[in-house]
Amino acid sequence: MRILLGVGGGVAAYKAVLLLRLLREAGHRVRVVPTASALRFVGAPTWEALSGEPATCEVFDDVPHVPHVALGQEADLVVVAPATADLLARAASGRADDLLTSALLTARCPVVMAPAMHSEMWEHPATVANVATLRGRGVHVVEPASGRLTGADTGPGRLPEPEEIARVALEVAAGRSEPAAQDLTGVRVVVSAGGTREPVDPVRFLGNRSSGRQGVELARAARARGAAVTLVAANLASPPAFDAAAPGPPVQVVDVETTAQLREAVRAAAREADVVVMAAAVADFRPAQAPTAKIKKVAGQAPAPIALVENPDVLAELAAQRLRPGQVVVGFAAETGDEDGGVLDHGRAKARRKGADLLAVNAVGEGVGFAVDDNHVTVVDRDGATVLEVGGTKREVADGLWDAVVKLLPG
Repeated sequence: MRILLGVGGGVAAYKAVLLLRLLREAGHRVRVVPTASALRFVGAPTWEALSGEPATCEVFDDVPHVPHVALGQEADLVVVAPATADLLARAASGRADDLLTSALLTARCPVVMAPAMHSEMWEHPATVANVATLRGRGVHVVEPASGRLTGADTGPGRLPEPEEIARVALEVAAGRSEPAAQDLTGVRVVVSAGGTREPVDPVRFLGNRSSGRQGVELARAARARGAAVTLVAANLASPPAFDAAAPGPPVQVVDVETTAQLREAVRAAAREADVVVMAAAVADFRPAQAPTAKIKKVAGQAPAPIALVENPDVLAELAAQRLRPGQVVVGFAAETGDEDGGVLDHGRAKARRKGADLLAVNAVGEGVGFAVDDNHVTVVDRDGATVLEVGGTKREVADGLWDAVVKLLPG
């Protein structure tokens, strides 16, 4: 596939370098068209070395090829990242004052734009109107993430991570961005994601490898199917980005750190929820005591043992209590095989102990399950019987799991 990667003049242009590499590694031919301002952040040699294609912002370079027309005509997909407030404004008004905006006017292929700017600029009525105009013309404008911006500022306007932009762009190009079946309309969903951390002292903690990607995809898929979603996020690897153009209300994100905080947040949201999905990797144990000062290393002296106590079993509690009548409870079981049985053996036993309606069992370990793009789960019921197996991207796994959940909902 021939991809045109437009790069706007923002500090987030450095992330577009990673996006370029992802698209190239996926086997696509990529031509980078930066703006003049973008070249002040990342120079043409970088774009050309990584793409194997010329990179220029000038309409008058390679005039015989008529690039300001040909680039858009020949592209199978246009991705613009970062799309600054100025670039969004110029695209919305139909300006053609550089190579990138000229190419946008001639492109008849799918166009994906990933904005990045300060929160005040993103929320300004002019930008809101420009985004609405572009979406009205069929441009897929990705919702920016919330998080650390330039300097000390935080808020909405952060460029989504390159992996997320690549995923959305390639789904749009493949025609998989059509509206999902709205079979969760009116359903209230709580999803937990990430991994909890239990403090050992003010600077150390007990944790796990979970990035939270599977839980975020579950939240994203539920919202795309019409659900009202609350995401309880425990130490996610990157801030989640949710498409504002998706149906349903915005995803409500509640950030937590420890198992106790996650338990409190999930239970509070679950009182009004029709479905609770516990995808977070919750710590089974926590230190009995966490010193208020850093534990010091003493040369030649072994550290004192850290006594552990068991954390509450949040999934088992939810399954047993059902905080709302008719509530569907779904859990995840991250397992490894050992001398006592395989991954699925342990998963089936856990399903019978926990009592959740469904339990998604997946193998985990170095390079498997956690912090990778793909996943494979076997979903079992409360008796340990297999309901389905689903594998692929974490979004595909999420959609497969929601297919199973929908069958358990009333009506």
